[in-house]
Amino acid sequence: MRDHDLPAPQRRGRGKSRFDDDEPHFLKRGRPEPTLADPDAEPDAEDRWSSWDQAVHGPEPHPAWLVTELAARDTELGVLKTGKEADVHLVRRAVPDTGRGCLLAAKRYRDAQHRLFHRDAGYLEGRRVRRSREMRAMTGRTAFGRQMIAGQWAAAEFAALSRLWEIGADSGRIAVPYPVQLLGTELMLEFVGDAEAGEAAPRLAQVRPTDAELADLWEQMVEALVVLARAGYAHGDLSPYNLLVHAGRLVMIDLPQVVDVVANPQGGEFLARDVRVVAAWFTARGMPASATDPVALTETLLREAGIR
Repeated sequence: MRDHDLPAPQRRGRGKSRFDDDEPHFLKRGRPEPTLADPDAEPDAEDRWSSWDQAVHGPEPHPAWLVTELAARDTELGVLKTGKEADVHLVRRAVPDTGRGCLLAAKRYRDAQHRLFHRDAGYLEGRRVRRSREMRAMTGRTAFGRQMIAGQWAAAEFAALSRLWEIGADSGRIAVPYPVQLLGTELMLEFVGDAEAGEAAPRLAQVRPTDAELADLWEQMVEALVVLARAGYAHGDLSPYNLLVHAGRLVMIDLPQVVDVVANPQGGEFLARDVRVVAAWFTARGMPASATDPVALTETLLREAGIR
């Protein structure tokens, strides 16, 4: 299904909450959740061959659950969420007649005609392309330049997730979806949620943790932010709406606007804003303000990033 064929996201009649600025809206469909395709069934005409052989691959060793066989088919199961810059589709990649398959989240950035480039100038500072023609096109927001930016955002997210996945695999201090592959402006990711039902894990904003669970999630949040800072990153748009909670684990998602805190002149400001937003949510849920002091945490992270 092409992007311009997708239905517009349905919006609730009430105003936005203080935490959901610029967040994607889940599609509300008047039908049951899509059932998973039978990998042993004959593929439908709308299915496509796996694009694994055409794409840039995620870090090695590849997870055991990942289907890399070229005989696999990708079956579209529906739209998980839609946002201003990209839509996320649920895809099952399976090898017919083998019972081997996996669920993937396909994040597809919009093309130059449909994508909304909002507030992107600050994020792009510190990112450079080799040819001046391309840099001028991006700065002038020509059609070619907008396509270049879309490709940069997809590539930046893939690169950041790849690095953070490797760090998390070694340390266990940060969890992100495994970045399966990158092909143009389509990013294939590990599906985080209930694979049997095809239901995505809830966002942090949707959970109502106990006091003990809240304290544990905050500890995970701080550890993840420290890992990001040591890697030289700020998420750039961190909020309870791009953090998932799966089996008690905090999983960070949506990193296209990831900021190099050293190369970007506004890097420290982006980092401080990330901290303020998540600290405010945890405080509102009952964490002591002294434990979530955003000023103290920001100073710690700036030191970890080597810019204090």
